[in-house]
Amino acid sequence: MTHRLIVINAHERHSDTILEVAERNEVVNCRVAEVDQGGNCRTEMLVGPQNRQTLLDELQECLGGAEDWSLVILAVEATLPVPPENEEDGGRPVQQTREELFDDVARGSRLDWDFVMLAVLATVVASVALLTDSVAVVIGAMVIAPLLGPNLALSLGVAIGDLKFIYRSMRTNAVGVAITVAVGALCAFVFDGELDSSQLLSRTHVDLGNIALALASGTAAALTLTGGVSSALVGVMVAVALLPPAAAIGIFLGAGDITFAVRAGILLAVNVS
Repeated sequence: MTHRLIVINAHERHSDTILEVAERNEVVNCRVAEVDQGGNCRTEMLVGPQNRQTLLDELQECLGGAEDWSLVILAVEATLPVPPENEEDGGRPVQQTREELFDDVARGSRLDWDFVMLAVLATVVASVALLTDSVAVVIGAMVIAPLLGPNLALSLGVAIGDLKFIYRSMRTNAVGVAITVAVGALCAFVFDGELDSSQLLSRTHVDLGNIALALASGTAAALTLTGGVSSALVGVMVAVALLPPAAAIGIFLGAGDITFAVRAGILLAVNVS
């Protein structure tokens, strides 16, 4: 369901302002709870997709200078009676607000042991698949790999101008790529495989098709996130293909083939951008 329940805890002196903002943005339902002994009250709003971002912006502007206030956004699975859909606005409704996007993407940009282990395991799977020319296993490695998360975070950080978030995502992305290259180089020593496999060689050249694929995948990722269709991210993970070229860089470096390693690096740079 596209509706959200917004819960605001603030001092009672802000109640009138909060109600004015709610009325101005035509929330579906608004309820103010009783005031506690500290003078704080709880306001609950059921909000549709049309004016949700504007509502949040105005609430933060009104309450930004106040102390001891909080705002929580809760997903709504269903509600009865079913709220009427507002079809007067011809624009595209906001399925995910800026705050929800930031929270979702931030989780994928964290540099922790789960990220490191997934990067290592996915690279081992991808390296073996590239050396043995196994298409199915390459696809599996793309789904395991966590490299899409920090790249999405980097894009969002640039869009909203958050330098701290940009630095965090770039650091996680750099560590992920470094792990992939290092593990790929190690796999080139450990596992027997041919460097002329079609899956490996396909990661050493860039053409208009690769550029179109990168642009389409990036656009699909943006639409998936803003539309709240998280299940479609699996398809984006496969389409954007960040892990195989990074693993190919390591494999060629491990084999001493600098030329092909550079070519694989160019493909990785195209997909990242």
